[in-house]
Amino acid sequence: MNHHRLDMHDPAMARDADLLPRAVVGVGASSTSTNWEHQQHSHRKGQLMYTLRGVIHCETQAGIWIVPPQCALWIPGGISHAARGSGEAQVYCLLIDPDAARALPAQCCTLAVSRLLHELISKAVSFPPLYDVDGAEGRLINTLLDELTEAPIEALHLPMPQDPRLRRLADSLLADPADKASLGQWAVRIGMSERSMTRLLLEELGLSFGRWRRQLHVILSLQRLAKGDSVQRVALDLGYENASGFITMFRKAVGQPPARYLADRTGAADNADQASIAMTDAPA
Repeated sequence: MNHHRLDMHDPAMARDADLLPRAVVGVGASSTSTNWEHQQHSHRKGQLMYTLRGVIHCETQAGIWIVPPQCALWIPGGISHAARGSGEAQVYCLLIDPDAARALPAQCCTLAVSRLLHELISKAVSFPPLYDVDGAEGRLINTLLDELTEAPIEALHLPMPQDPRLRRLADSLLADPADKASLGQWAVRIGMSERSMTRLLLEELGLSFGRWRRQLHVILSLQRLAKGDSVQRVALDLGYENASGFITMFRKAVGQPPARYLADRTGAADNADQASIAMTDAPA
């Protein structure tokens, strides 16, 4: 019953949900048209944030994750994180007990959400906090956990370096992503040799400088495009000479041009949402 639903934006309710003796607890199916932000915090339980509309931005010490529509962010229990969203958004949130999350990834990741997983999450967030673990609700939760372990991981993660010199580079490019300085120029700026900088980037991030910067552009562009900015405007702000160069980069990174990538996900979200409404409204 929806009136039992907890609110992910209420810290007290989120803390209560963290203590409930259930494998999975729904913490909201919140819709908002305003910007929101959660400062650094952690949960005993793992957290799954699934967005139907809008884009979630999440930061941990290890990196930045972007969650576009029809994806979910998995945050294992105990990991400190901050999250924010802007503009119109609809987010479903689950807290998952560590014992129930043993088969899930040990690190943060962005997961693709199938139609079946969407339906299972949509049902789970409507359960009362103390649902019957031995009844139909408990069986659905078990199915949800099985399906969640099979969800593919999306490459929507920007790893952040721990070395202070590399962190200065990363923070500078986050502040000014259009900066076109070369690898050699950046090495001089942060007081390293080009060879040492390349080696340390690969050791800490598993990426070359060029690949890391492209991933940064994908992450930032998804945030901007989801808010309604044009491809042309985003391309220019990221330092591309024209939209064509940006579109080529984006297609290589995610397999689709940006407009189609977001349109497919937004359309899937709308169709899934309508299907959920139809199932809810259907006569018993």
